[in-house]
Amino acid sequence: MDTTQEIYLDNSATTRVSKEAAEKALYMMTECYGNPSSLHSKGFAAEKEMTAAREIIAERLSAQPGEIYFTSGGTESDNIAILGAAHAKKRAGNKIVTTAIEHPAVLNTMAQLEKEGFEVVYVQPEADGNIPKEKFDAAIDVKTILVSVMFANNEIGTIEPIAEIGAVCREKGVLFHTDAVQAVGHVPIDLSQLPVDMLSLSAHKFHGPKGVGVLYAKRGTPLHSLICGGAQERGMRAGTENLPAIAGMAAALREACANLEQNAAYVAGLRDRLIAGLETIPHSLLSGDRKNRLAGNVNFCFEGVEGEALLLLLDAKGICASSGSACTSGSLEPSHVLLALGLPHEVAHGSLRLSIGEYNNEAEIDHILETVPKVVERLRDMSPVWDELVKGERPHLI
Repeated sequence: MDTTQEIYLDNSATTRVSKEAAEKALYMMTECYGNPSSLHSKGFAAEKEMTAAREIIAERLSAQPGEIYFTSGGTESDNIAILGAAHAKKRAGNKIVTTAIEHPAVLNTMAQLEKEGFEVVYVQPEADGNIPKEKFDAAIDVKTILVSVMFANNEIGTIEPIAEIGAVCREKGVLFHTDAVQAVGHVPIDLSQLPVDMLSLSAHKFHGPKGVGVLYAKRGTPLHSLICGGAQERGMRAGTENLPAIAGMAAALREACANLEQNAAYVAGLRDRLIAGLETIPHSLLSGDRKNRLAGNVNFCFEGVEGEALLLLLDAKGICASSGSACTSGSLEPSHVLLALGLPHEVAHGSLRLSIGEYNNEAEIDHILETVPKVVERLRDMSPVWDELVKGERPHLI
């Protein structure tokens, strides 16, 4: 392949907007641009489009339109779900259960609740990122009012047993929220069967626009609004709706769900090809569950390599990747997810996340497999730590 061509393998951070979603958003900006709250023809047309988008999203999730609330994205959806439910239920108890490997949108919201006097329990994962339902059964007590667990991990791709955890919550009468930002559009989700009270999603993870998302809240779920203002979103989320993005999101989700099985099979094939190739690099480690993981997620640690240096050299060769969550990639600290899996700091620092999408192809994967081993070797040649490992002056950790 043309080695000057850019290869984008950071689809867990964001995706290219699909043609259908972009065209729909443009139509809403240039043709159907009325305020959906306005009492005239342009407003009525806009309101009709918003209703249609809500119905499309509800249908794809097997939910009811009245259970769909439009937000600015996954972070806001997580905040409304966690803060809104905690404040609504605080008279019933003050304990919340989550996991140590959540996205910062959840972890930092939990930290805020701790400052307000809530007790937060952080359940630890197994070495592959799985968190069995038994751990939640043990953590939930009479004071527990909310459990929040990520559907699929954004860094290591492990898919959690959401149905089983939700069943435990239902049995104990505790609200259950899942951050499904990485899962929606990539994993089948049927909310008519899944024991979930609240679910967060973000459009830009499945080829929709940035800055728009959804909070699903099962009918009857107690929530307090976080934003004061108008009566939009049935009083839950004030402010004029971002209708171009909402319509684009609905178009993207409809497209993603229509091709979900086909795309997942194709992307998983590329993933497995990439994993098999990268595992030939000495002292490398695949993070996350080998089988029960997102179709497009590949996360490796390379001993004796700094993840930031690895990213910079790959970027110089036209390869766009990540060392973890895009929301924390500016931090010099190693991934909290990898540390929670029990990996040493020295190993966690050398992480590389390659997240594949349906726009990628085998030629790109083969080019990655030619490039990454050479870059790892170059960085190890420059590393005093690797020199000590080779000389036996310190033990290998992987």
